[in-house]
Amino acid sequence: MGHWAVHEEDDFLRAVRTAPIIDNHAHPLLTRQATVAGKFPLLTVTTEAEGSALAVSTTSLAHIRAVKQLAGVLGCEATWSSVQAALESKRQEEVYEDWVKSCLSSIRIFLVDDSIGDEKNNGRTNSCFNKFGAESKRLVRIEHVAAKLINQACQEHVHPEAAFSSFVASLQDALTTDIADPMVAGFTSTICYQTGLGIPQNEDKDQAFTAFQKIYMERKRIEAELFSRLHHYGLTEYIVHCLASLISELDSPYAKPIQLHTSLVDNDITLTKASPSDLQSFIKQYPTVPIILLHSGYPFVREMGYLATVYANVYTDIGLVFPMVSRDGQEKAIRQILELCPSSKILWSTSGHYLPETYLLAVTQMRRALKDVLSEYVKKEDLTWMEAKDFVEDILFRNSNKLYHLGLDLNSPPAVWTPQSESTQAEPDKTEPDQEDGEQSEFESKSDQLISESESRWVQSDSDRPKSNVDGLAKLKSAGDCIQHVRLCWHDMTGTTRGRTIPIRRAMSILQSEPDFKFSVSTSALAVLQTDEMLPGVSPAGEWDLCADFKSLRVGPRKGLVTIMGDFREKDGSSVSLCPRTKLAETLRLASTHNLEFILGFEIEFVLLKRIGVRQFEMLDGDAHSWCSVGAADHDAAIAVEEAVGKLDEAGIYVETIHPESAFGQYEIVLPAAPALKAVDTLIFARQVLSACADAHGYKMTLHPKPYAKAAGTAAHVHMSISSPRGSDRDTWESFYAGILKHLRSVLAYTCASPVSYSRLVDGCWAGGTWVTWGRQNRETPLRKIEGSHWELKCMDGLANPYLAMAAIFSAGIDGVKSGQELLLDECIEDPATLTEEQRMELNITEKLPTTLEEALESLEKDAALREIVGKDSVERYIAVKKAEIKLLGTMDSSAQRQWIIERY
Repeated sequence: MGHWAVHEEDDFLRAVRTAPIIDNHAHPLLTRQATVAGKFPLLTVTTEAEGSALAVSTTSLAHIRAVKQLAGVLGCEATWSSVQAALESKRQEEVYEDWVKSCLSSIRIFLVDDSIGDEKNNGRTNSCFNKFGAESKRLVRIEHVAAKLINQACQEHVHPEAAFSSFVASLQDALTTDIADPMVAGFTSTICYQTGLGIPQNEDKDQAFTAFQKIYMERKRIEAELFSRLHHYGLTEYIVHCLASLISELDSPYAKPIQLHTSLVDNDITLTKASPSDLQSFIKQYPTVPIILLHSGYPFVREMGYLATVYANVYTDIGLVFPMVSRDGQEKAIRQILELCPSSKILWSTSGHYLPETYLLAVTQMRRALKDVLSEYVKKEDLTWMEAKDFVEDILFRNSNKLYHLGLDLNSPPAVWTPQSESTQAEPDKTEPDQEDGEQSEFESKSDQLISESESRWVQSDSDRPKSNVDGLAKLKSAGDCIQHVRLCWHDMTGTTRGRTIPIRRAMSILQSEPDFKFSVSTSALAVLQTDEMLPGVSPAGEWDLCADFKSLRVGPRKGLVTIMGDFREKDGSSVSLCPRTKLAETLRLASTHNLEFILGFEIEFVLLKRIGVRQFEMLDGDAHSWCSVGAADHDAAIAVEEAVGKLDEAGIYVETIHPESAFGQYEIVLPAAPALKAVDTLIFARQVLSACADAHGYKMTLHPKPYAKAAGTAAHVHMSISSPRGSDRDTWESFYAGILKHLRSVLAYTCASPVSYSRLVDGCWAGGTWVTWGRQNRETPLRKIEGSHWELKCMDGLANPYLAMAAIFSAGIDGVKSGQELLLDECIEDPATLTEEQRMELNITEKLPTTLEEALESLEKDAALREIVGKDSVERYIAVKKAEIKLLGTMDSSAQRQWIIERY
């Protein structure tokens, strides 16, 4: 074998081992708590069987092979009982996150069908991949969307005809929105499970209505359950046609694919109706709609390969056979696909679900199968080593990257295939059913040697710095060549964002040579006012480390800059209890012990003022400026807002809506929902972008809560949902929000954090009013219920430190859940200020919100339960800072106060 052949063989083996993966079809994981509780049997990692059929799966080749592979990774005996015990130890809180990260480590981005298992209440989390440091995009399951809209239409209309028309219109609107949503990669359909893949070429609206009418009549029965399972002939097919028609009507080269489940799933399907060949007429009808056939089509693999070969819009997915099928079956599936199908039409997925081990096994077995099959073709001279390498990279990365328009770079730092291959397990069982007899071939020996050498190089190169720095280096490189500076930030007790700026050359040097990306900052950083004066009695001696959290990295707010949020740490690496961002993270960890996780969505209200000189601003002219007016949206100032939204989009923050508010120059943008810590990081970054764009256009952006005495105030409303399994339980969310109401007077010290904040809290202005109460869709209550666990807190403005504010809000809710607090306040459906005292007493509305920051701080000082949860040291420091602020602002008249706040916020 010549020198170049050896080199090319090495390149192929390296690609097999390290090529980054786009998981084209995945499902969310269970929460750790649900995993520990056994919400989904561990045996299901290698089978779709259920019930009594599941118990006998332990004698299958797929199961026996998986036991040996898991044992090799876990370092235990290769028995099912030993593997179970070892995995139980991995479910412990202190090691679980690292275990999950290792199981997911080879995958660059997950495309997530996030509707699986809703009906089973399996405790999953939609945002689980983000939690473990991975990227993800959504795959919208259309039957799941349709079921929700059917329920809604049946509830809202008294005649089936009207309900059906409403459903069709809502479905088209929902799908159109998803088609335009950049976070939606594509769609999935489970029609295979419901009525089979024989979709008739002509959609029949009358037949769809007949099926809908049956559902409608069932829903109208007394005590009828919510409709959840779509398996109705005529209607199911109509819904799939509706989606395909909408996609085909778009005049765009970026059509989003439809994934169709086929064959290898649980016993819900009728196997004779699950062959991909049944889709032929449907495929022909929509030649511009990309169609992906999932799960290898197993056992109809050749049929799937044929369709992808002869139809330009059809693609194959060789997923789920890993690890559900034996080694021989996996290799045969790959060979049968390649009999006809071009490598450019093949995608790969884990179809991983519920348990992290499904991902680990899928990746491990897939890489081994590709190595064995493709090397066989090379030895038979059907392929060269470089052609085989291209096959690997096409299947695992390029094809999905192109089809889903992901814009990723194959050559950015690869993830390493860390789970041990079967050839590197210690002391393998020589009687393993799926291990070949005889000695290793020359190819296998070389493969194992290269894998070992490559692992050693990676271990050596990364051993001197933590994974966060490896991730940080990759993130900075992926940010682009135009980056010149890194800004490392913190948000202090006054609600001021501060930071250090590091030239990119220095930042890269630190990431490549230092154990952590951190900078020393004086411990007085959380004891200074906006004027940089330090609190009396606080020593300037001592330093903390400001440590970068690269998960927060965003490109911006200006050209050539990236922004990263940091956490303060003691020099020994321990957390600083006074750090606001750390305080929120600690509160979220406390919440998780009560099975509480949260999704937040912030609204940013702000006012643009025209700069007329140094520290001089004037109100914008009032040309047609009113709430949601198109005239205000066309004002010159709106250009700065739209530019900011574009920069946020480039940074991966996809604003949901923009509209003018009531005051002159006042606008609002609505940020996307996200897990709590990420949502707050995003809020702070988005404000920086808005401010930078306003400055660039000659405006000043301010978050002043009441910039004009007789105009609408400026808030920072936060939408909250409890995203963990218990969040949908009425008892849980009622106790949570009852806790917030119980402590709301104290919480206000954090959410309305400036003396000027209280000028906004007035009745009759949609500002949440002045009474401690709640109401469904009532904007005159500080706590507005929207639906289920989704509520909005209105008594919060842009001068609050959102890390501390959310920590206080969550702490109050946690106290409610811990104590089983009842929602003693009845729903208020009117403006509480317009009620008589007797009417308020009937609703148990007895407390008013504080009217000054002093009053709110006094309430916080007396609230022992909240102070205990938030942390006494943190509360005491916060109160000290706020009292100093009150004293500082007290030396100014109202005009000077207004000017002072506008300059700084």
